[in-house]
Amino acid sequence: QVQLVESGGGLVQAGKSLRLSCAASGRIISINAWAWYRQAPGKQRELAAEITSGDSTNYLDSVKGRFTISRDNAKNAVYLQMNSLKPEDTGVYYCYGLIMGYSDSWLRDYWGQGTQVTISS
Repeated sequence: QVQLVESGGGLVQAGKSLRLSCAASGRIISINAWAWYRQAPGKQRELAAEITSGDSTNYLDSVKGRFTISRDNAKNAVYLQMNSLKPEDTGVYYCYGLIMGYSDSWLRDYWGQGTQVTISS
């Protein structure tokens, strides 16, 4: 079974940086796309950043120029470098992967457990 494990969240002051990591474990055939979603208290989950198999990226407007998503195919991992953090970036960040494992018949959605990011003003 494929599992996604995130790390790197925490509490930092506004203007600082954090780097989130997410690694996929298990018997994996292929990873098509990765994404980071976030959910602020009382709000719906939203897409913060995504990266395709061709390394095309897409960002939420409010994080453009501050966040960078990248992937390491050799490590089955994805990262989110977050700079110039703002209090409104606070929330739980979830790693998402479109992955085909050996027990899957096709690509399917996988989610991490979430990591808390808190930005103080």
